[in-house]
Amino acid sequence: MKKLTYIFLAIIFSITSAASQTGWKIDPAHSNVEFTVTHLIISEVTGRFTEFEVMLTQTKGDFTGSSIDATINVKSVSTDNERRDKHLLTPEFFNSEKFPTITFKSTSFKSSGKDKYNIVGDLTINGITKSVTLESTFKGEAKDSYGNTRVGFKASTSINRFDYDVKWNAPLETGGLVVGKTVDITLNIQLIKEK
Repeated sequence: MKKLTYIFLAIIFSITSAASQTGWKIDPAHSNVEFTVTHLIISEVTGRFTEFEVMLTQTKGDFTGSSIDATINVKSVSTDNERRDKHLLTPEFFNSEKFPTITFKSTSFKSSGKDKYNIVGDLTINGITKSVTLESTFKGEAKDSYGNTRVGFKASTSINRFDYDVKWNAPLETGGLVVGKTVDITLNIQLIKEK
């Protein structure tokens, strides 16, 4: 009898938990994933990925405790220079044939102030996984003309590309490297509430 009671309670808990979850799927047409890196010390080059998927699962009234699962198609990289983009796909950078995707899976989603969140997660590039923190701002909620509920986030972080075996470089006569080791990442994400 006790066993049946435990099973029944587990089923009820599972149904209740599922019902309390809200899914949010990315609108890629109104989102972007960009990165910036120093070139020749004196300037910066900005690139972006144009193909990506993001799913956010919300479990509370705000977004604390939510989870994010994101996948980026490495071959969608664009820096507005075809020759450079082809180089980025080689083993000297992203090695896209062996590692066609970049992934991010959150491990915690905590409030850091009004409309601010620190999203900690595992970022995998070139098959190497490191923990990173996305400093995020909730930009608000709105209804579109089709009755869909939308929310927006802006998030940023910085990584050392050498940590992910993205190590191509060449020294400068004046000292320093052609390409900086620090990569600044910025995400402007718009999500649609699943019905």
